[in-house]
Amino acid sequence: MNGYSGRILYIDLGNKNSNIQTFDEGFARKYLGGNGFAVKILYDGLKPGIDPLSSENIVVFAVGPVTDTPAPGTSRAYVATKSPLTGGFFDSTFGGRFAISQKRTGFEAIVIQGRSSVPVYVYINEEGGRVLSAERLWGKNTQETIEELLNIHGNSTDVAAIGPAGEAGVRFAGISHQWKGRHGMAGRGGIGSVMGIKKLKAVVVEGKQKTAVADPEGLENLLRECREPLKKKTQGMTNFGTPILVGLYQAQGALGTRNLQQEVNSCWEAISAERLKDNYFIEHSACAQCPVACGKISLVKEGEFAGLRWKMPEYETLFALGTMTDNCDLPFIIAANRECDLLGIDTVSMGVTLSFAIECYERGILTNKDTGGISLRFGDPGLVFDLIQKTAKREGLGVLLAEGSFRLAERLGPEAKKLLYGVKGLEIPGHSARAYPINAIGYATNTRGGSHHDHRPTFRAIPPDDPLHQDLNLQVEFVVRTQNLSAVGDSLTQCRFATEQGLGIKLGVNHLRLLNAVTGWNIGLEDLEKIGERIVTLERAFNCREGMSRKDDVLPYRVTHEPIPEGAAKGKYFPLEKLGMALDYYYSLRRWDKEGIPIPDTLRKLGLEFAIEQRHSE
Repeated sequence: MNGYSGRILYIDLGNKNSNIQTFDEGFARKYLGGNGFAVKILYDGLKPGIDPLSSENIVVFAVGPVTDTPAPGTSRAYVATKSPLTGGFFDSTFGGRFAISQKRTGFEAIVIQGRSSVPVYVYINEEGGRVLSAERLWGKNTQETIEELLNIHGNSTDVAAIGPAGEAGVRFAGISHQWKGRHGMAGRGGIGSVMGIKKLKAVVVEGKQKTAVADPEGLENLLRECREPLKKKTQGMTNFGTPILVGLYQAQGALGTRNLQQEVNSCWEAISAERLKDNYFIEHSACAQCPVACGKISLVKEGEFAGLRWKMPEYETLFALGTMTDNCDLPFIIAANRECDLLGIDTVSMGVTLSFAIECYERGILTNKDTGGISLRFGDPGLVFDLIQKTAKREGLGVLLAEGSFRLAERLGPEAKKLLYGVKGLEIPGHSARAYPINAIGYATNTRGGSHHDHRPTFRAIPPDDPLHQDLNLQVEFVVRTQNLSAVGDSLTQCRFATEQGLGIKLGVNHLRLLNAVTGWNIGLEDLEKIGERIVTLERAFNCREGMSRKDDVLPYRVTHEPIPEGAAKGKYFPLEKLGMALDYYYSLRRWDKEGIPIPDTLRKLGLEFAIEQRHSE
């Protein structure tokens, strides 16, 4: 098959065995790859109600038909599991080169089952997989682990590894990958902790198999047409990286500060893209075969962290470890970002959980007895750094923080729950749910909850006088379309920036041309949209059998009850009545029932008949 090897590798860590299964073109056309393959494998392979932090859980690394083709952004790696943070289906992506090396092994998906009694890593090449000892690696940070495994297996391999936080079962532990200065992190959802409970320290991939393209000329024509638009639309990312959003959101009154008590920050310029570029920038870094180069390398030149060279913090990190904790000390943020990367911690959940805890402490909800005598306060970068380390070790207050903000709120009671900033157990990133209605609708309905990589905040590219910005129904339709786009993009698999800025912010003819050129298929745009709808609906079916429904499609109290107090977005919020109307229309578009559960007829039309009997949790 063009675009596919037709092979999936299953590895059981318990008995150290592996086996290869095959799939046909019908399976590929139905689930596409990456995201689609993973949700089908997890739906079939997991019993409802299993503990995510148990040997029964499964981790799936998957690639897609366009991985390792000349198309830009196709080195994006993809991994999925049942999340220990949300209890539902969860996936995360990361940059670098890992996906290309996995594709070259000839395995479209690597399915890791069971649990080892001792630390191990898996090595995978075109012949299959081997389970090898990682006892000497256990306890090492992510960089040490990756460097040691590259020394063993050579630079033609790529490594995805967990750090001490994953080993300790921190519920928002991530997976790190490093390649030529590009530090990728599958940060969200706690997939690193699932690897940790399995005693799986790392996954190493190596191969030489090439992706066959059906129509190289047609693909080159498409890429030639898209090259200049992609370059033009990503110029800001090339020059500054994602920190360019700091100034944009500050101007729009949407820069979450002090656990969202405010959405403007008086010291924002100290962590702006311009400040980073002028004072800390060393060089650009790019994922393999990507022309955008949104990554940057920074160097701290003076002060406590003088000489520290590390990746420039992404916008999400500047938000979570910066403005949310009211910390605008850039050297500390760079150092805290490095600490999270080495320990294997998601900076978003870490920072938002910290800001939640600080506000709870200030209000007397969290006490000195809970904190072990530590005084929590906003604007204290040293505190942030110290608590990151305690969280990774599950030491002192870190024991509570390692569970995430939602479980901490359960312990503290109803007043604490009003201060949460998350959905479905996942802390929300730095794209405001109060200032932007589309984000509110997206977070409420996303499979993963508080993630901007299910729905997309690309409405910023649409002119301000467009009816989209005022019409609730148009906003719901936009969320549906961008969720479908994300499902297809993560199945192809392709970076969001390349997909959206090169091909379009909704599924369109260019996405279709890309897929058909690689695979040789002749499917239409309606077929492609249906693939996205199928994947999203199967994710929903997975979550529904875990007990999720309309009751979980909610927003934080602060988003639905407390208008933004000042700034350009002053007075904006998303009241419950509006959320109810949005959910009703969203479910009707998805052809789910009023409780948000896919109806049998919808499942049949999408070829998901197998999910009919398990639409509800037992």
